[in-house]
Amino acid sequence: MTDLRRILLAEDNEHDVELTLSALSESRLANEVVVVRDGAEALDYLYRRGQYQQREEGNPVVVLLDLKMPKVDGLEVLRRVKQDDALRQIPVVMLTSSREENDLVESYRLGVNAYVVKPVEFNRFVQAVRELGVFWAVINEAPPGSVRKGP
Repeated sequence: MTDLRRILLAEDNEHDVELTLSALSESRLANEVVVVRDGAEALDYLYRRGQYQQREEGNPVVVLLDLKMPKVDGLEVLRRVKQDDALRQIPVVMLTSSREENDLVESYRLGVNAYVVKPVEFNRFVQAVRELGVFWAVINEAPPGSVRKGP
């Protein structure tokens, strides 16, 4: 059996979702990538409620979290994750276009594991996401509860 570790991508921009999925795919990662379109849906996924009540148990190996999302923004999602004993060990990477110092400082104050500004240039964006995927899904040791057994 192989350990397949899920990646949660919280991103409301369809173009950025496609680019991120493409970059992760180019890395030949076999990981399942779950895409949610806003912060409320990200929380529903993490707490296994709403449409995600029946999802498999276990936390994602990493959350790639956009900062500016509808319903619940990335900072609020981060705040809730890091305040919850059952979720706080999940690595969270802010993957955002915001270069605002306040966003960066607040993200780290709340416990973000990394803050990556989305490069505007396509090849740099793909390379950044590819490196993130490989690091968090392959190299980094995941906390217990984030691994799902696969075929």
